[in-house]
Amino acid sequence: MGNIIPTSTSFRLPDGKEVVIETGKLATQAHGSVVVKVENTMLLATVVASPDAKPDQSFFPLSVDYQERFASAGKIPGNFFRRETRLSDYEILISRLVDRAVRPLFPDTFLNETQIIINLISGDQKNMPDAYAALAASAALAVSDIPFDGPISEVRVAKINGKYVVNPERDQLATADLDLIIAATIKDVMMVEGEANECQESDIIEAIKIGHEAIKVQCEAQLTLAKLVGDKALVKREVLAPEVDEELKSLIKSLAYDKLLEISSSALDKNSRKNGYKAVGKEVKAAILEQKGEEYATENDAKISEYFDKLKKNVIRQMVLDTGVRLDGRKCDEIRPIWCEVAYLPAAHGSAIFNRGETQSLTSLTLGTKLDQMMIDNALDNYYEKFILHYNFPGLSVGEVKPNRGPGRREVGHANLAGRSLKKVMPEGLPYTVRIVSDILESNGSSSMATVCAGSLALMDAGVKIKSAVSGIAMGMIAEGGRSAILSDILGDEDAIGDMDFKVTGTSKGITGCQMDIKVDGLPYETLEKALMQAKEGRLHILGEMNKTISAPEEDMKPHAPRMVEVVIDKSFIGAVIGPGGKIIQEIQARTGTIINIEEVGDKGIVTIASTNAEGLQGAKEAIARIAFTPSVGDVYEAEVESLMPYGAFVKFFGQSGLLHVSEVDHKRIEDVSTVLKVGQKIEVKIIGTDPKTGKLRLSRKALLDNPRERKED
Repeated sequence: MGNIIPTSTSFRLPDGKEVVIETGKLATQAHGSVVVKVENTMLLATVVASPDAKPDQSFFPLSVDYQERFASAGKIPGNFFRRETRLSDYEILISRLVDRAVRPLFPDTFLNETQIIINLISGDQKNMPDAYAALAASAALAVSDIPFDGPISEVRVAKINGKYVVNPERDQLATADLDLIIAATIKDVMMVEGEANECQESDIIEAIKIGHEAIKVQCEAQLTLAKLVGDKALVKREVLAPEVDEELKSLIKSLAYDKLLEISSSALDKNSRKNGYKAVGKEVKAAILEQKGEEYATENDAKISEYFDKLKKNVIRQMVLDTGVRLDGRKCDEIRPIWCEVAYLPAAHGSAIFNRGETQSLTSLTLGTKLDQMMIDNALDNYYEKFILHYNFPGLSVGEVKPNRGPGRREVGHANLAGRSLKKVMPEGLPYTVRIVSDILESNGSSSMATVCAGSLALMDAGVKIKSAVSGIAMGMIAEGGRSAILSDILGDEDAIGDMDFKVTGTSKGITGCQMDIKVDGLPYETLEKALMQAKEGRLHILGEMNKTISAPEEDMKPHAPRMVEVVIDKSFIGAVIGPGGKIIQEIQARTGTIINIEEVGDKGIVTIASTNAEGLQGAKEAIARIAFTPSVGDVYEAEVESLMPYGAFVKFFGQSGLLHVSEVDHKRIEDVSTVLKVGQKIEVKIIGTDPKTGKLRLSRKALLDNPRERKED
């Protein structure tokens, strides 16, 4: 039962802002629950774990869901159901940040189904709730009886005007040159993810150090809260250590070690290596069946598979540490062979293939209008996004059968990393909506980085004037017994057996995006810095290979890509351009085959016209110019004579009509206007002023003609 007065503790951020963590008031039937308060922002985090693991459970079934309630911002969801439904991409990304930080800290033998739910229950426009989600989740675990080698926390570190700021407010973040989310325990950094405006490796190291110091304070606050709660939090569930069958382990090693080492050191391709390992595994099981009998083999089948996989992992790790040679025969800092191609898809607005070893991305780019922008409707954010990147990872890319049922969390995460990396080099003021789609057609590690490279190539192929080409590289590390090996451009198998994997993207000038997961305790900053510098060398090498195919954006867009022009009109003409019920703008679009959008900016109307047809584009531009025509004194226009009168001629120009007085037709006296002008005749007229009484325009033809008197005087 919840208590009206909760148990609480607090700490202060480096800027003095107070953060309160309380428990015992809400959701007390959950195994752990806390509320984190930062001014008007409140997060409720709960954790529940099943009492027992399911029979034959072979993996840890952890789920982490972060969701922002619309009521927290005083809003009603804008969807058809008017309620929160599936998690948005933004919420999935925050869920992943928390998951990646906490998952490694559960005991290996704790396989009970566990669910962490974090809800934003009150929000404001100042504080970014994503920076407190992991703190809330870890605090909920800290006050529960669930075994967890924490606490941990996450902070955002941004570099703003040359200074590092921990958990900056939303408006401050808009001007940041570096934006990182850092997760750590009191002792070790666990995870880093973020983006930057071509920053240097030293900037990231410094941000991690500053973030870790702030996290230590937050972890101490969680430990204090757990002590205040008492035994419920301090006494954790017992996790039985697994019984290790040393005899079976020794038998498997004697049967498989030499064969595994031979396969691992033969520089085989992915499928040959995979099939080789599988064949050895079958041979081991067959040998044990023959030696120990069917009952023993059946009873220990799970252990045999587990011990075999651990042996295989150890063989690969020791081989790399001993020889400096990897599974595919490369040295530690060597990049796989690369080939690229652009303009592969003739009907797309831009396309590229990026192939690195056994990883391949086919990427297409589409240019659209404002109507194609993606609406982002979250509790605290509502805006339209004009840069979209989608990442697809079908089963065929790894030779597997997998139903295509929409993107999973992994696909959303990879798309986000690639998208934020490329967005940093997009030109300012680009009127187009840009959608990039990366289809991974072959995968053996680093597919998200292949997406970055292929996306950069496709942008240049499309003629988008990006500031610089962007490449990405996935790195790994094996550390054991005081030895370490940093691996450039890792394979899928190396990702699985390594102690750290991190991805770095950037231009020749600096880093635009990064993602790190560190699985080893006590990683020295010197090693991390060495890894980042090795990643830089690899990144620049990949850029060089990309430049061999295309080194700068194409001068022009594809002939079939939409052209776009902007016309600036006075705000008062917006209604006239649209017309009653949109009649005028629809008629212009239908007649010219264009797409027209109007946006009010200050006292101006920005009219964007898009079309694949140059003639239609010009026709729409002229139609809008006629409607929004604002003549100025001194301007010269081509006019058409509409009618003749004794006192002059009425002429029409840009949808306007005016009187050309007989005295302004010519320098000489004219008795009859018809002797000089004819109806339908095209003439040039100059606006020489306005009538002070009527406000009508005063036009002149003679102001544009040579004066014979002046010639005579000369």
